[in-house]
Amino acid sequence: MPRTASIGIRLRTLLLLALAPAALIAAAPTVASAAAPPPGFVGMTSEDVFADPGAYRAQTLGAQRGVGVQLIRQTFDWSRIEQSPGSYDFSTHDAYVSSLASHGMRVLPILFNPPHFRLGRTSGRASCAPGSFDTFAAFAQALVRRYGPGGSLWAEHPSLPKVPITSWQIWNEPNLGIYWCNRASARQYVRMLRAVGGAIKKADPKAEIVTAGLPPSKLSSAVPIESYIRQMYRAGGKKAFDTMAINSYAKNRAELRTLLRTIRRIMNRSGDRRAPIWITELGWGDAGPAHRFIVGSAGQAKRISSSFTEILRQRKGLRLRGVVYYTWRDAAPYPPLYRDLWGLHTGLLDASANPKPAYYAFRDAVARFK
Repeated sequence: MPRTASIGIRLRTLLLLALAPAALIAAAPTVASAAAPPPGFVGMTSEDVFADPGAYRAQTLGAQRGVGVQLIRQTFDWSRIEQSPGSYDFSTHDAYVSSLASHGMRVLPILFNPPHFRLGRTSGRASCAPGSFDTFAAFAQALVRRYGPGGSLWAEHPSLPKVPITSWQIWNEPNLGIYWCNRASARQYVRMLRAVGGAIKKADPKAEIVTAGLPPSKLSSAVPIESYIRQMYRAGGKKAFDTMAINSYAKNRAELRTLLRTIRRIMNRSGDRRAPIWITELGWGDAGPAHRFIVGSAGQAKRISSSFTEILRQRKGLRLRGVVYYTWRDAAPYPPLYRDLWGLHTGLLDASANPKPAYYAFRDAVARFK
């Protein structure tokens, strides 16, 4: 996602997300279950669910399940889990994964944000890779041993529905300087993929290694998505991952179609015809600061409907693995700058948990997936 819209990652700091009081929680929409999409195909970003482990989480997961969401994409913030070298605190994520499992929902974790004692270098406010990819690999293996198919969480809670994590997304938007120490490098990112993905495969040979979601950013500091993917393949990336992920922000259905076809063509010409594409972010805002992705209430609903129709139509031909909508609910500006950003307004619900026209468009679009 472009820097001004990278809310999915940075909202991990927004644990007080204007959480709804009881009256507003009760107003969260519930509907009859929609027609089931392909298993795990339709996903959602929902930082509010991670932020509030109480009744809000359970009610919101129920509402999301009711409209056909089967997967939640969520940052597993390394710095919050490994709080001292070699010491992992899984308590927050145990409760989170357990809650999703009880609703029959899967998790696509984004492994991101090293603790300060694992950083090799820093560069202002930019996120930087760890100094050693071996430490990242060890962290990833610890997560697999906890939440994977043979994970200790399931052994410790035999009555809990077993919904292990089998897909792992490594890092976030590394073709943006802000997420790669201000010097994006596809070659270095492939090294990370090899180290971390290889470690995950050792713990779970059937695990799916998913690249970071790559955005078609127009920022001057970004490496264009087409160039970055070609550079990944030239660096030997084909053997380092199973699924290519893109954060496919597009102003409309036609632009989305062009982007998806372009990425598929690059992958095919790189000898990776069989690898699927996972759309791990897609969304539009209805209000907020002027931006090409702020399209008004009716425009947001229309683009959700038309783009999901396009994704459904292209699913087999382009080998689309799934789509994750960004995001479930609007959020307030967050510290330290408290800036209003377009990505704060992409929710299907407004900040008070009231459904927008986008909510009904999403519900109806998912119902068409067969």
